[in-house]
Amino acid sequence: MKTLFNNYVNTFKGLSTEVWWLSLITLINRAGTMVIPFLSLYLTKSLNFTPSDVGWIMSAFGLGSVVGSWLGGKLTDKIGFYKVMVFSLLATGGLFIVLQFLNTFILFCLGIFLVMLVADMFRPAIFVALSAYSKPENKIRSVTLIRLAINLGFSAGPAIGGIIITSLSYGGLFWVDGITCILATLVLVNVLNPKKVKTLDDVKTENPKSVYGDKAFLIFFMAMVLFGVVFLQYFSTMPLYYKDAHFLSEFEIGLLLGLNGFLIFVFEMPLIKWLENTRFTKTGLMLFGAILTGLSFVILNFTNWAGVLVIGMLLMSFGEMIAFPFSNAFALDRAKKGNQGEYMALYSISFSIAHIFGHNTGLQLIDKVGFDNTWYIITLLAALCVFLLFLLSQYLNALKRRKEKIKNEEEKEILWI
Repeated sequence: MKTLFNNYVNTFKGLSTEVWWLSLITLINRAGTMVIPFLSLYLTKSLNFTPSDVGWIMSAFGLGSVVGSWLGGKLTDKIGFYKVMVFSLLATGGLFIVLQFLNTFILFCLGIFLVMLVADMFRPAIFVALSAYSKPENKIRSVTLIRLAINLGFSAGPAIGGIIITSLSYGGLFWVDGITCILATLVLVNVLNPKKVKTLDDVKTENPKSVYGDKAFLIFFMAMVLFGVVFLQYFSTMPLYYKDAHFLSEFEIGLLLGLNGFLIFVFEMPLIKWLENTRFTKTGLMLFGAILTGLSFVILNFTNWAGVLVIGMLLMSFGEMIAFPFSNAFALDRAKKGNQGEYMALYSISFSIAHIFGHNTGLQLIDKVGFDNTWYIITLLAALCVFLLFLLSQYLNALKRRKEKIKNEEEKEILWI
């Protein structure tokens, strides 16, 4: 047992102090994101919106995320990630508190759009911050540590959120979310050195390549949109499935969603450390993660046994553990070719687009064709994601062979001369 514990601790060694601080800031911030998993329940149970209304609200959520990610990437390249992160965290805190007072369909659409616009400016900024603060050999583990903080927050958040809803009301969730964002801002401005950040922000890529001309990244982008659509069902349609099809309480739903964060907290870092030392490529691992996530939906139709919900959560959690860190690492590697903010913004936008279409599509489908047929359709989308990742792998292999051929021909030419 002691050896296992020591091996687990060793997976965290070598990461910079700044990465640890960024992880703590992320943990404080994400501990309050308990609103998000319960948003569809809040809108249907407390504000009496229809599933169709909720679908359009979640599209506004995603549209705000797209605009925010794009704007965050542009501002990160212009003024630096530190200023973007401070503004995003502080403003998001105030906006989350205000959001609870909006109770009409139009106002809530506008409110959630603005909240996500400001909140998701943070995402490309923190990716660039990680790249700046991490040694090349530690970037995947640095990203994994941030995800660990996110999921530790998500692990506690839904469970605490279920308790708050049961004992108080949904309104308390918005207060907690807002206050934790403000607390995260206070930690950020007190522990990270702006002068050091400014120096890092001034580092630019010579002759940067536009992300929109990077064919491999665009294939990757489309695959991530599909993966996001599939994955996000766990935060909109799945809570409704738990409640309406399996009659779970909000507290039980919170515990089940919290299981995801707990599994990631315990297993992700050792798993990533091990996978880094295998012969598997980043694209191959992303592909495998997408397969596991797709399987988590199709098994739901095999039985009415409540235990299948836990099995589905296990499959999705391990699929997420594998797909997300290596997709982050792939994006960071490609970002070396151009402006990092632009690349990481497009990576973030892939999930923002998934927010626009994923929640709405899932909610409209369960309203029109029921849960079982919805899970089959989501599984097909996961299969399409796997196909695109396979194409990406083949394309990259072809590029690699072409470069090796050119290199060999150049070497032969030098020898001939």
